Amino acid sequence: MIDKNNLQKRPEFHGSDIEQIEQYYHIPKERIIKFGANVNPLGLSGSVREKLADSLDIITRYPDRDYKSLRKVIAGYCNVTMDYVVTGNGSTELISLLISQRNARRALVIGPTYSEYERELSLTGGRISNYYLNESHNFQLDMDDLKRCLEGDIDFLIFCNPNNPTSSALKQREIKDVLDACRKRDIFVMIDETYVEFAPSINEITAMPFVPDYSNLMVIRGVSKFFAAPGLRLGYGVTSNQEFLRTLKRHQNPWSLNSLGAYGGELMLQDTDYIKETRQLILAERSRCLQELQGFRYAKTYPSYGNFILVKITKKGLNSFTVFEHAVKQGLMIRDCSSFEGLPGEYIRFCIMKPEDNTRLLACLKELLA
Repeated sequence: MIDKNNLQKRPEFHGSDIEQIEQYYHIPKERIIKFGANVNPLGLSGSVREKLADSLDIITRYPDRDYKSLRKVIAGYCNVTMDYVVTGNGSTELISLLISQRNARRALVIGPTYSEYERELSLTGGRISNYYLNESHNFQLDMDDLKRCLEGDIDFLIFCNPNNPTSSALKQREIKDVLDACRKRDIFVMIDETYVEFAPSINEITAMPFVPDYSNLMVIRGVSKFFAAPGLRLGYGVTSNQEFLRTLKRHQNPWSLNSLGAYGGELMLQDTDYIKETRQLILAERSRCLQELQGFRYAKTYPSYGNFILVKITKKGLNSFTVFEHAVKQGLMIRDCSSFEGLPGEYIRFCIMKPEDNTRLLACLKELLA
């Protein structure tokens, strides 16, 4: 049995904590491959880098207050009406604005998931309930059970699709069922699609086609993960609820996105070569990693729709922190998932990197899990 006191003494590292890991393990950060950050391993697109470098003078003028050019590109990329689109300083700003302006009395969050939702909800003073996906169902949603949980005074539902850290996803027919059930109960729905572009079929799981018909829906995306640009701080939201959009914009700081961010977003969303190359890499390597892991005696995997894979450790006496340390000492930083609420047991998560790096990690994990 694992000593719970020892669990409490584990240092906790998140996907972006590279400096803390460098200091704790005395490993130069340049030698650490970041399997915990879920960022596109191709890095910033070369053509975007060149065009941004050639356009630095753009910072000498204010961006368009309404970001019309960027919103037009986003609308084309998402196949929605431009009037449905709002931009922000990262998806985090829009999540914060959305939650604060909905001012929910009682919100339901589908988890285990990103902790920022609960942090923002806690600031509004509303009540928060969690609905945890069940491992015995491979973290797939039980629709009938969720509908029962929506009864009562729930007025706000939040979920991430594909979900982090489980990498599970709702299909469009399930999303429609959720939206229909919520509309009947006057529940507003926020869907975070941060990882949707990594899915085997985007059209199978995106909620964008439902935006025109459901005024109780807002879809959130950004460029941090797929386009490897977390420092650009560009996020965008899509909703057909014009009254809510006006309220949100009234409370948003003017020019919340800088000129380079706005221009960079336009370039990224139209970089079809980079988009194609990324999807080819992720889809091929995710399949290869899953296939090899399925041959490990002490590793259980699940259907994966994000650019990361969740692994349950089934070897008695072996915990996620031990596996994390085994990997990081070889310069491979994965995610110890013990800090995720609603994820009982021992789990690790790692994102898909370049083929040679994935091969190194699989060999490292094989030493403990095969």
